[in-house]
Amino acid sequence: MKSNCALADIAAVLRARMRFVVISHMRPDGDALGCTLAMALCLRQLGKDVTAWNEDGMPEKFRYLPCSDLVTPPPAEPQSFDVAIVLDNAVENRAGTARTAIAHADVWINIDHHHTNERYGDLAYLDATAPAAGQVLYELFRQCDLPVTYEMADNLFVAISTDTGSFQYPNTTARTYEIAADLIRAGVKVGELSQKMYESYPRRRIGLLRALLNVLRFTSKDRVASFALSAETARALGAQPEDNEGLIDHIRSIDGVIAAAFFEEMADGKIRISLRSKSPKIDVSKVCGQFSGGGHKLAAGARTSGTLAEVQEKVLQAIDHEFDQP
Repeated sequence: MKSNCALADIAAVLRARMRFVVISHMRPDGDALGCTLAMALCLRQLGKDVTAWNEDGMPEKFRYLPCSDLVTPPPAEPQSFDVAIVLDNAVENRAGTARTAIAHADVWINIDHHHTNERYGDLAYLDATAPAAGQVLYELFRQCDLPVTYEMADNLFVAISTDTGSFQYPNTTARTYEIAADLIRAGVKVGELSQKMYESYPRRRIGLLRALLNVLRFTSKDRVASFALSAETARALGAQPEDNEGLIDHIRSIDGVIAAAFFEEMADGKIRISLRSKSPKIDVSKVCGQFSGGGHKLAAGARTSGTLAEVQEKVLQAIDHEFDQP
């Protein structure tokens, strides 16, 4: 695996080139979208021509983000750019149609914090000690004297807050809090923004949670909790893809549960896997790696072929095997 480039090398490309596209992973979370917008807004401040794509566009849940309308679904006809920037995306093909809509880019930049990232691209910078890609972007902007506007600060705060579980996850560091403080000094209104992040869910999400709890399973001597969402149930409830974000945390928080799993049947016939762990001894990125996925030791995901029941059983067996490791 190649080593990191210097942040200054990335900044030099940002200043020298003109036409950029910024993308991240499909089914985006707050870190992916906050980073996409922060980078796009930084480039606009530098006077660049910027396009921001995500396979899923801008989900309704995140439309409170400043300048959220900048993120759109990719076009059917591929386009060419001077520079393509891929953020918070460990596996290149997880960018989905946002990746395939780029016909050509002279330079590919890959910025991430997932330890499973293989540093694809011409310039790759990975900081696996950072709890969020938003923290890596902040360091790039500050160390290389790039602009940070109020709108960028809001987006970076959302990126960091959502990927640290509101600063609760064990990979949150003193530096994370220092960055958050700096963003607050830049104008972030914590109470107002946190309410939009954590206290503004649509009512249909509660119906979805109710349905999932009805199929809740405990395995591995009650150390693993899991639930599964069929496409039929999702249609019946009118659930949107973003509605299930964070629902896995309800079962992860059960006393005695070490790992949690969420299985979702997708429209393309594949099964989306989301795994969470409370202990580094149960490395869910290792489990997801067996199904062409990846992520962090305590939070990872994958997409794989098979029926909902088949995939659930295979993944739960793989997790159970982790408990048997010395």
